[in-house]
Amino acid sequence: MKHMIEELIPDFSSSQIPLLMGILNVTPDSFSDGNKFIQRDSAVEHAFSLIREGADIIDIGGESSRPGAIPLPVQTELERVIPIISGIRRHSQIPISLDTTKAEVAEAGIREGVRIINDISALRFDPKMIEVLTGNKNVAIILMHMQGIPQSMQENPFYENVVSELLDFFTERIQFCIDNGIQRSRIILDPGIGFGKRLGDNLQILRNIAKFRIFDLPILIGASRKGFINMIDPCEVHDRLGGTLAVTALSYQHHVDIIRVHDIQPNRQFLLVLNAINKS
Repeated sequence: MKHMIEELIPDFSSSQIPLLMGILNVTPDSFSDGNKFIQRDSAVEHAFSLIREGADIIDIGGESSRPGAIPLPVQTELERVIPIISGIRRHSQIPISLDTTKAEVAEAGIREGVRIINDISALRFDPKMIEVLTGNKNVAIILMHMQGIPQSMQENPFYENVVSELLDFFTERIQFCIDNGIQRSRIILDPGIGFGKRLGDNLQILRNIAKFRIFDLPILIGASRKGFINMIDPCEVHDRLGGTLAVTALSYQHHVDIIRVHDIQPNRQFLLVLNAINKS
């Protein structure tokens, strides 16, 4: 099955290391880099810094999805992300992913050149999002699992069997997409590390990444600097590169297709050296 990601990144199928998705949060309150890239010029410059370091995709988000985050008005989100997208697109054709749950924001981003919609609700929050995607057949969709909503997702998450429940969730969401005219070849799956999960849930998901291969779709893992690392080894957000690289190593081992990270250069170097050792 030829996936749309192969159109965006022609060497996707032959790549020996996962694609790296660089995180660009243009928010004042994201857990890791809130307020750091809220200004257009600094955000665009950071995007090009990620590109120079080897990012394959830039993922732009204008609304924080950290635990306890408050929903953002559409207009505010548009004002944050659209100038950044157009600023990047003026000088680069790198694939841009837009992290949003809002149909209006997604549609505006697509007009500016976005080719991937990264929806943490897996198309559950805005019923019009499906219309945007059926109307733009050259756009891929990332379906992420989240229990609850960002405001309350970490208050009391519970699973009988987190891996089994995620497999059921993706089965239903994939079928929903197909029933509404979105081809399988446009879908990417993200198990949503840290989104309505306890420490043990996150560890079980990572331990069982290979089980998500049953869908024969690209898998994305986003664990960069996340709180579960702090639960294992208490540290500040910016001191979690070691924990992030542990997940990167596991993702490589289990043939994950895309890794979403803040720190492109060390993750890329880590993967290149690991791959060289593995192939020698």
